[in-house]
Amino acid sequence: MNQPQSWEARAEEYSLYGFTDMPSVHQRGTVVITHGEGPYIVDVHGRRYLDANSGLWNMVAGFDHKGMIEAAKAQYERFPGYHSFFGRMSDQTVMLSEKLVEVSPFATGKVFYTNSGSEANDTMVKILWFLHAAEGKPQRRKILTRWNAYHGVTAVSASMTGKPYNSVFGLPLPGFIHLTCPHYWRFGEAGETEEQFVQRLARELDETIAREGADTIAGFFAEPVMGAGGVIPPAKGYFQAILPILRKYDIPMISDEVICGFGRTGNTWGAQTYDYTPDAIISSKNLTAGFFPMGAVILGGELAKRVQAAVEAIEEFPHGFTASGHPVGCAIALKAIDVVMNEGLAENVKRLAPRFEEGLQRLAQKPNIGEYRGVGFMWALEAVKDKATKTPFDGALSVSERIANTCTDLGLICRPLGQSVVLCPPFIMTEGQMDEMFEKLEKALDKVFAEVA
Repeated sequence: MNQPQSWEARAEEYSLYGFTDMPSVHQRGTVVITHGEGPYIVDVHGRRYLDANSGLWNMVAGFDHKGMIEAAKAQYERFPGYHSFFGRMSDQTVMLSEKLVEVSPFATGKVFYTNSGSEANDTMVKILWFLHAAEGKPQRRKILTRWNAYHGVTAVSASMTGKPYNSVFGLPLPGFIHLTCPHYWRFGEAGETEEQFVQRLARELDETIAREGADTIAGFFAEPVMGAGGVIPPAKGYFQAILPILRKYDIPMISDEVICGFGRTGNTWGAQTYDYTPDAIISSKNLTAGFFPMGAVILGGELAKRVQAAVEAIEEFPHGFTASGHPVGCAIALKAIDVVMNEGLAENVKRLAPRFEEGLQRLAQKPNIGEYRGVGFMWALEAVKDKATKTPFDGALSVSERIANTCTDLGLICRPLGQSVVLCPPFIMTEGQMDEMFEKLEKALDKVFAEVA
C-alpha cells in the first residue's frame, strides 16, 4: 500500500475532522502547524500566520509564553497527575478553587472541575437535575437556552446549543427549549425599536415559562456574548429584562463564560460587562490560556449551599472525571489568571478595544458588510448581498469560508461563522499587529466581494 507522503495528505488520510469545511480541505489541504511565536503560528512549510482566532478563543497569552511553560514544567516535576475523588485532591486544586471564588462575582461559592466547557455545561445540568430532585421537585428538568447559542458538544450540551447542525445527531434531546436569539439587527421586526425587541423577548420568556410550567424548568443558560453564534452581544437591556422573570419563578440563571470569561469582553466576566449577577458561572478556555484542557463550574454561595445540602443527604455527589482538578492543569490555571489579570493583558484589551472597533467600523462601510458587532477583543463582520435589506449571500457561495481561506493565503487566521467573519485575537496583540490584521482582512474582503457581489 502506498503511504501518503505530504503532511497534508497524511492528515487527510488518517484524521476525522471536526467543524471543518471538507471541500476546503480537499481543495486546499490541511494547515499542519509546528509551533507558535507570540500571536503567530508557523506551519510545516515555514509559513507564518497571525492567528486572530487565538487558537480557538483560548490562547490569550500567545503560543510561547515562557511563564506559562515554566509553570507547567514545575508542576509536572513536582506532582504530575492526580484526581479529586475520595476526599483527596492536590494543593494546586485547593488554591485554584479559592482563587476562582475570589475573582468571581460571588462572596462565597464552590467549584467543580471538568476537562472542557462542554463537560462543565453538561455537569451543571446534572447538578440542577440532582438538586431539584433532592428538594422534592424531580419534574424540574427542562433547560432554557437561546437559538444560535453554543454550549458544547456532549449530548446534553449539544442539546442546549441552538444550532441546526445538531439535527444530524437526532438532537436536541426532549426538554431542551430554545428561545429567540437576542440579536436585534437580525431578528428585530420592521419598525420595532431595540427596547421593544427586548420587551418582546422578555414576554416570550415569561409566556414560555407559563406554558411549560415553572415547576418543570431546571435552569436558564446564557452566554453574555454569543461566541460561536457569530459574536452576538445582547440587545441593550436584555439581561436586565429577563433576570427579574427568572427570579420570579426561582429559575437558576447560569452564565456560560467559556469564551467571555477572564478578559475577552474587557472585564473579568462577561456578566460584569453586561451588569448582571448569575447563580453560577461556567468557565474554560481562558481559564488556562489554552495551555491545558480544563473547565470549571463555579457555584454562587446560595446555590452552593443548596447543592451541598443535597450531597450531604446521600453522602456523595456521584459525578466526576479522572482528570477533574488535575494538579498540572490547576497550576497552569493559577498562572494564567495571574498573567491575564496582573501582567497587563486585561489592560491591553481595554486599551486596544476602541482601536479594534474603529478598524471594523471602517471596514463596515463596504457595501457588502451589513453589520459589525462585538465588545472587548471579540468582534465580527456580517457579509450581506444587499446592505439595505440585510439579504445574505446565497449559502452555496460559502462567502465567509472564502474570506477566511483568502485571509489564510495572506497569512491571517480568522474564523468563518455563518455569513460572518470573526476576529478574537490573543490579548498580547500590539497596535502594529492589529494594523496587520486589518490590512490583510481588507485585502481578502475586497478580493472575495469582487468575485461574488
